[in-house]
Amino acid sequence: MKPIALASDHAGYILKELIKSLLQKNGYSTKDYGTHSDKRADYADYVHPLALAVEKGDHDYGIVMCGSGNGVSITANKHQGVRSALSWTPEIARLAREHNDANVLALPARFIDEETAMEAVLLFLNTKFGGGRHIERVNKIRIQ
Repeated sequence: MKPIALASDHAGYILKELIKSLLQKNGYSTKDYGTHSDKRADYADYVHPLALAVEKGDHDYGIVMCGSGNGVSITANKHQGVRSALSWTPEIARLAREHNDANVLALPARFIDEETAMEAVLLFLNTKFGGGRHIERVNKIRIQ
């Protein structure tokens, strides 16, 4: 599997570091697009490079974090071929993969506890796209 791409702003920095550690302990390789501290940072500076790399196929999956998760998800979704899903529960993360073929998981660092975030990440990465009736819907997401 290709490295899992990670990016955050200052609000998501600590959660990003925890997730990076969890992934590495579980045998995943990671690519950290930043930020690299908890000093104020604009998420778009880190999420655009991550999303571009997902778009180009350098990564199968990305995980992005900011305070609410909204800004990072909106930014990632500006890129063709990126389907970022804001998930605050493991079940939503699972459904994002299974029904929407999401390839970027967005987490709200200020509104999710560490245990829930870790469970959501592992479920997201270990759930396959369900295909079937969902294929046509996912195909309609693309700009024609």
